[in-house]
Amino acid sequence: MEHTTPILSDDKKLAEFLALTSGANSVELKLTVPDEDRFSTVNALDMDPLDAYLRQIYFFDTPELDLDAAGVVIRARRSQGRPDDSVVKLRPVEPDDLPDDLRGLEDFNVEVDAMPGGFVCSGSYKAKIGEDRVKPAIRGEHPLHKLYTKSQRAFFAEHAPEGIEIDDLAILGPVTVAKLKWQPEGIDRKIVAELWNYPDGTRILELSTKCPPDEGVQVAAETRAYLAERGVNLTGEQQTKTRTALEYFSGMLQGGAATTG
Repeated sequence: MEHTTPILSDDKKLAEFLALTSGANSVELKLTVPDEDRFSTVNALDMDPLDAYLRQIYFFDTPELDLDAAGVVIRARRSQGRPDDSVVKLRPVEPDDLPDDLRGLEDFNVEVDAMPGGFVCSGSYKAKIGEDRVKPAIRGEHPLHKLYTKSQRAFFAEHAPEGIEIDDLAILGPVTVAKLKWQPEGIDRKIVAELWNYPDGTRILELSTKCPPDEGVQVAAETRAYLAERGVNLTGEQQTKTRTALEYFSGMLQGGAATTG
């Protein structure tokens, strides 16, 4: 279940958060910044856009988002100067419900994502798939399942709705993303900024930082205080990058429009 009550302001939700993170591998703390505050946030945190690199992200689902409804998200990414990669993700999950052999895999990660509006736990099966693999698949030069390892495909088959195959999925994307990782002055940890640019001109700027599960509450409080001191808006409506992408491209497909690679 995805909770919508702020973690640090509700004792019951805080207890649930601590119980959930105790079974996770990591915690990622996230904040989306209202677009009208984007420029001031960039200046306040001394971000240098020239240190960012570009990504193209593609999601795969049915036009009606049947995978998403079943808690399954699959995507593939192209990254500037880095190998292409793919992921099959389950969300939400209960860490204790996952088999030990899956949890023991190096490429499988259980992470709690926390935003000012709540938190959710996901299990992600990732793979680096080499250089220039995604673009040919998007062009139809080889089937989509080639973007996923045999183990990822088995994981997908176990959790996807019956009858849905990877090669039959619609291409939802791309979203172009600028990603910057740096350590701002005044805080002893790395911050990641991602600016997601959607084809209709919509933008989402997300700030995030990762930490071990047992440090989640402390790091959340420290990071929140740091951002508030620098005038970053912490009260804006929170948007999830994946949800926005899925709904946008699903709407295009169901409206008869086609996406381009």
